[in-house]
Amino acid sequence: MSAQRESAHSAAELAHALVEATESLICVVDGDGRILLANAALERFTGRAAADLVDRCLWDVLVIPEEVDLARAAVADAMAGVRRIPKEVDWLAAGGARRRVALHNSVLADETGRPYATAFVGSDVTEQREREALSDLRASTDPLTGVGNRRVVFEVLQEHLGAARGGGCGLLFCDVDQFKQVNDQHGHAAGDQVLIELARRLGDLAGPDDVVARLGGDEFVLLSPGADQASLAALAGRLGEGMRAPVQTSAGALDLRVSVGSALGRPGEDADELMARADRAMYGSKTLRRRNRPRHPQGAVRMPR
Repeated sequence: MSAQRESAHSAAELAHALVEATESLICVVDGDGRILLANAALERFTGRAAADLVDRCLWDVLVIPEEVDLARAAVADAMAGVRRIPKEVDWLAAGGARRRVALHNSVLADETGRPYATAFVGSDVTEQREREALSDLRASTDPLTGVGNRRVVFEVLQEHLGAARGGGCGLLFCDVDQFKQVNDQHGHAAGDQVLIELARRLGDLAGPDDVVARLGGDEFVLLSPGADQASLAALAGRLGEGMRAPVQTSAGALDLRVSVGSALGRPGEDADELMARADRAMYGSKTLRRRNRPRHPQGAVRMPR
């Protein structure tokens, strides 16, 4: 009885049942990219019946426009025995939506070993990649201000200070003067609003390639790739001007001042050393201001009226 059960379905029938039952997206194309087979999962993915897929070219129904040349080359390479299928692509799903698909391929050959088709087996990994991107974003973003965190700063510094390909960068190190007084006199909610506004103003000053990040507390940095001494000094000046406007908080408008230190990093320099030089320059600026500060300095933290 067991042997009869095992022989009730042929290998071809089992293979067909598997192809139709699997959740993997299966698409078999010939050397011209014409679809020879599309399984049920691919029908559901595209919102098209198999009859609307078979005999049409892969790049006419599945491939996004900007990857058509890549798909053509992948099919040609596969038929020539070269395995160069990208690991992940964007395919067009039902309604024209773009979905991220992880791909594997197998070349189908006849009894003489001559390739006659390529089988693509894909898995929709869109949600997985979105979760991973969100996780990476959370790991690299300061939750209060929304700018980058310490991790981001050092990753970017290492990139631009690399001895082989780095182009150097400028660094502004910013610290809010008398920030503890803000928290003590006006409350931590007002202090948080100050930090959020400082991050926003830094972002407004930053160029398209610049990076703004919060190191912790009231310490922020603005990293400017490829900056020279003149451009970095000009950026620091704009930052000083940008902080002159009072910050609106739940405790009222607060006049603040930010101490800024700058340093230029050259390729091959250690990121920690560059950060330390900018930090020392910031403290030097803060100390000088304290020494020269009049009794009622303009820009000091004031109680709202």
